[in-house]
Amino acid sequence: MVKQRKLKKIHIKEKGVKTLFLFSILYCVVKDDIMNIQWYPGHMVKAKREIKENLKLVDVVVELLDARIPYSSQNPDMDDIAGNKPRIIALNKADLASEAVNRKWINYFKQKRIAAVPIDSISGKGLKELEQAIREAVKDKMERSLEKGRIGRPIRVAVLGIPNVGKSSYINKVANRAAAATADKPGVTRTKQWVKAGKGIEMMDTPGVLWPKFDSPEVGLNLAFTGAIRGEIIDTIELAGKLAEKLKEDYIQNVIQRYKMESIENLAGDDIIRVVAMKRGCIAAGGEVDFDRAATLFLDEFRGGKLGRISLEEPIAVES
Repeated sequence: MVKQRKLKKIHIKEKGVKTLFLFSILYCVVKDDIMNIQWYPGHMVKAKREIKENLKLVDVVVELLDARIPYSSQNPDMDDIAGNKPRIIALNKADLASEAVNRKWINYFKQKRIAAVPIDSISGKGLKELEQAIREAVKDKMERSLEKGRIGRPIRVAVLGIPNVGKSSYINKVANRAAAATADKPGVTRTKQWVKAGKGIEMMDTPGVLWPKFDSPEVGLNLAFTGAIRGEIIDTIELAGKLAEKLKEDYIQNVIQRYKMESIENLAGDDIIRVVAMKRGCIAAGGEVDFDRAATLFLDEFRGGKLGRISLEEPIAVES
């Protein structure tokens, strides 16, 4: 049985181009108890093309990943988008992820000869280390520019990443002002923005870009769990139940302690959400359990770190 939660396709003919059509794919299908989530708004097609065109203006690329899901939050098209530009990985929201797993990811990228720095764009932790990595990546190029008499030339940095990974928050922090639009939902930045960020550094904030089709249901789920996909295309109750089942595997004590439960080992995901509802008083009129409210609360508390530092992916599992 296939249960389709929502499917919407929009075809838009781009001005001046007869053969190019932009399309939005927004759907969540549940088949054999597996949620297959896809989200690819039409503006991302144009955004990807414009990012590639503008990269000729920059010296180095900073790719922000969600430290809780580095694999799922890394656009597989990034090699094509970034080209031969020096690239640095910023593991954003590292304060929400397991510190031990963060170290594993840093070593993982190091083996691939890519510098990776854990950061928290809200508190500013790790931003000095990231700036040092940026300057080191372009050291030789800037020295050559200086030899040619180009004194005072700024380092130009492109900040790339998927929606809601924290690009604008990072830029605002290093700029010490609200230079880029932010919101606790994906898809806020729609155009590139140049921002002065520290001594001799200019950053280009870019729209978050996903890819046309996630290569596995797990990737779509992880993106949905962390809020990288718009909530209106997803069945919130189903999603919260899936997250509860996933956390039961490795972070069962986090859930038990947060909601003062006795045991959840033998509970299915929707049953865990039912207990959360009872513990938090999510009861509708007539004494019925308010699953919508409980599911939203559970997802929000996970995303806000109230369930503790949780990593949903480890590099060993990714490589296997």
